[in-house]
Amino acid sequence: MADRNLDSKPENSHGSEPAAGACPGALDGIRVLDLSRILAGPFTTQLLGDLGADVLKVERPISGDDTRRWGPHYSTDANGQPTQQSAYFLAANRNKRSLAIDLQKEDGAALIRQLATHADVLVENFKVGGLEKYGLDYASLKESCPKLVYCSITGFGQSGPYRDRPGYDFLAQGMGGLMSLSGESDAQPMKTGVGIADVMCGMYASTAILAALRHVDQTGQGQWIDMALLDSQIGWLVNEGSNYLISGEVPTRLGNAHPNIVPYQVFPTRDGHFILAVGNDAQFSRFCESAGLDGLAEDARFATNDARIENRDQLAQMIEKKTLEQTSAQWISQLELAGVPAGPVNDLAQVFDDPQVRHRDMAIDMPPTHEGGSPVRLTANPIKMGAGGVSYRRTPPALGQHTDEVLTQVLGILPEKLAQLRKLGAIG
Repeated sequence: MADRNLDSKPENSHGSEPAAGACPGALDGIRVLDLSRILAGPFTTQLLGDLGADVLKVERPISGDDTRRWGPHYSTDANGQPTQQSAYFLAANRNKRSLAIDLQKEDGAALIRQLATHADVLVENFKVGGLEKYGLDYASLKESCPKLVYCSITGFGQSGPYRDRPGYDFLAQGMGGLMSLSGESDAQPMKTGVGIADVMCGMYASTAILAALRHVDQTGQGQWIDMALLDSQIGWLVNEGSNYLISGEVPTRLGNAHPNIVPYQVFPTRDGHFILAVGNDAQFSRFCESAGLDGLAEDARFATNDARIENRDQLAQMIEKKTLEQTSAQWISQLELAGVPAGPVNDLAQVFDDPQVRHRDMAIDMPPTHEGGSPVRLTANPIKMGAGGVSYRRTPPALGQHTDEVLTQVLGILPEKLAQLRKLGAIG
């Protein structure tokens, strides 16, 4: 690994040491230089930070990561006033230290190049070739940082006819086929409610980084990882992608229905909707018995899943007529007793109040970034491990909160030099 200069113990967002006896994360000792912004890159590095890595988030002075101002909804300071910490920013930037460095200034770019020599991983999502002029592209760094795992995240990758196009989650969902599969059959194509192409690209990127770190352990050689939103979106088309590649038939939108399993969709009830997720013929038989749909499970049109797919519309109409007779809660309780998978369609208030979700601690409270401000409530990392797992050490940082700390700890820069760099505008 790179010489990480880890002479001092890691600190949390208020400068105090972690609790005594805290189990180190699996990535404790790994340093990540994060030059990314928005979602895909920051989500990647937050995952690494949650698992113990020391993540140094480099941001533009004054403005910082674009998402800091992507409201509505901001954390508040001691006076109850909104901060620069939007809920969007908070979602992907915990367990990081923020450095305000202007890479457009040569002194600023030089600082980042020096930090790269003390890093194990660098993550960036600039346009293709955007870091070359600063000497921060992989080709410029690999000689001085031979063990560096360098991950580039772009819309379309480092090669191909679209390589120079800007890339966004919405575009990836559309171009990657997801929107052709989402929404009702007689309505317009529909994106998902969250930036799932960004998130999944971050998931793939974090996995690739971990594999590359293992490669460094085995060979001593770093490498360049080329991640694209479009590639990632296509990669997780899973069964629908395979359905097309095997059959040559272009799948169409089915709303909430499933292309390969019936009945597996939302049904209306007396007071709303619920999800019925019949996964096999035995469950269908139990559903019919519980619902009072006598003889339906033995009907040749519906007795097997293949037959149910062929007659899905007719079956859905028959089930819908029945489900309207009871409330959602009644159906869910009744079908649970029958061993038939069913569940509610929750809004987010219901999600975070659900007893299973509360038991699994899927919402966490972190200390306020600003002294006297409100605690920061975040969605938890879902990873549960016996050892070396997730920890929440640092609240998402204020812009430039750790500039002096990191440059002093990692590069040994003295206060006089920091003042000079600040005067030159290289740091904020």
